[in-house]
Amino acid sequence: MIPHSKPFIDNDDVRAATEVIASGNLAQGERVEAFEQAFADSVGNGPAVAVSSGTAALHLSLLALGIGKGDEVIIPSFVCSALLNAVNYVGATPILADIGHNTYNIDPEDVEHRVTGRTRAIILPHIFGEVADLKRFLEMGIPIIEDCAQAVGARYRGQCVGSFGTISMFSFYATKVMTTGEGGMVVSEAEDLLATVRELRDYDERTPYRVRYNYKMTDIQAALGLSQLKKLPDFISRRTAIAMQYTEAFSDLPVGLPNIRPDGSSIFYRYVIMLKERADRFIEEMAASGVVCSRPVFRPIHDLLGAQALPRTERAWQRAVSIPIYPALNDQEIDHIIEAVRHACTVCEASPP
Repeated sequence: MIPHSKPFIDNDDVRAATEVIASGNLAQGERVEAFEQAFADSVGNGPAVAVSSGTAALHLSLLALGIGKGDEVIIPSFVCSALLNAVNYVGATPILADIGHNTYNIDPEDVEHRVTGRTRAIILPHIFGEVADLKRFLEMGIPIIEDCAQAVGARYRGQCVGSFGTISMFSFYATKVMTTGEGGMVVSEAEDLLATVRELRDYDERTPYRVRYNYKMTDIQAALGLSQLKKLPDFISRRTAIAMQYTEAFSDLPVGLPNIRPDGSSIFYRYVIMLKERADRFIEEMAASGVVCSRPVFRPIHDLLGAQALPRTERAWQRAVSIPIYPALNDQEIDHIIEAVRHACTVCEASPP
């Protein structure tokens, strides 16, 4: 089976992690500091603070902004539950917004209708590696937590994502664009916000007492991160090349395809196609051909909460499918995926819904 997602790990990555293991200095230390500096230089939005996961990065970002009980945070419904969890961790109220008409990103017009006097932040993901409409959101004058978990290396008007939000976060989970196994990063030009993040990521030997967290990154993870960061341009180039190959191969099929943008505003963390009918049958046909596909979001947040359905989000969840796209794919596997997609579309088109 060709898996839906798979990390790219080479000998350089193995050596980097092995050197740290052999040194015996395994916990947060010099490698973490080096990774923070290298990543900050790459993104270009002030210092960076490494943490244990993307969810930890979201949690600490909300705390740094002073968000808590009685505050509202606007998030998209078409996203993983990490955003919902982080808002709930701080006791704030999540306000769900729909996606746009021609994008899977959160819709700025829908967000504007949901802003109240209690709105303290908008968590703005660049979903599937496609950059959101940053200009519209920045014009609202509300603090933006830029969620770059799926978009490290993407660019907006020539600048790296993560350099626009009041505070920004990244994820380095095993199957993200680059990986440290688990791990995340918080970036901001506001040193006071990052000082709070640093203060709260480590609980030990600190006075005066306050609730703090064990959200540190290890030097093993950071060593892997430094090695992966060097390959990030190649990762993005390979993803884009595969996306272009897919788009050319699928141009005559009755499915909606992602936009190919030459400006770097999409790095194709996911290649998502929109079907005419529910995704279930297509996913089954792909599995029968030896290719694992998936709905790109497990369940929309409105569904998890039993809230009123958001129409465009619901449509996307019912009909959108993510097919494998990652640098570890070889040319033979890509050809097989293309053949399998064409076959599944033919079968689903011929079969009753």
